[in-house]
Amino acid sequence: MAEVIEQSVKAEVLKEPLFSKKNVQILRDPLDDNNPITVQVLGICSALAVTVQMKPALILSLGVIFVTSFSNLIISLMRKAIPTRVRIIVQLVVVAMLVTIVDLVLKGYMFDVSKKLSVFVGLIITNCIIMGRLEAFALGNKPWKSFLDGLGSGVGYGLILLVVAAFREIFGSGTFFGFQVVPQIFYDWGYTNNGLMMLPPSALFLIGGYIWWQRSRNTKLVDIS
Repeated sequence: MAEVIEQSVKAEVLKEPLFSKKNVQILRDPLDDNNPITVQVLGICSALAVTVQMKPALILSLGVIFVTSFSNLIISLMRKAIPTRVRIIVQLVVVAMLVTIVDLVLKGYMFDVSKKLSVFVGLIITNCIIMGRLEAFALGNKPWKSFLDGLGSGVGYGLILLVVAAFREIFGSGTFFGFQVVPQIFYDWGYTNNGLMMLPPSALFLIGGYIWWQRSRNTKLVDIS
């Protein structure tokens, strides 16, 4: 497999630089103009469930980045050999294999985080972002471009999770990555943490605010329905 990937990448390098303007655009689009959560409106469930604290949000984001990147790469390498009628099954098998790797790594090295994420790691298999990129991009493009598309989509997804988690943890718990950031003197003066930030609806409010801010500075997204 490693030799096949290396040969495919070398073949593409001869035709186009690895980080040509077009390839960089593929990587950058999901960060803003085509963000999976705020533009495509996918992966909302995990944004509600795992963003109470930064640590689980970061770990899940890294897991999704790994799965989106390498599932895109593997499916692109196999695209000409996959029968159309069973392509969804093949995609699910590839994604399930990568998710299993993520789950085993978490259980082996971050067991406490693994318990917190529990079912959400398994649900990466059915994440609409991953399946959408496999169908829309990896099946029709070369390995390197597909890898960049998956990487960009994963990072774009993780960016929103981390922004939402930062607000929820700071205002809901007064901490950031578990460290106290709101001075104790504020609590002595009567400040209390915002309980709403600990509830799932707060993530919807924050994502809605992010979408409003995103469209206010990027007017070409205003007409996207």
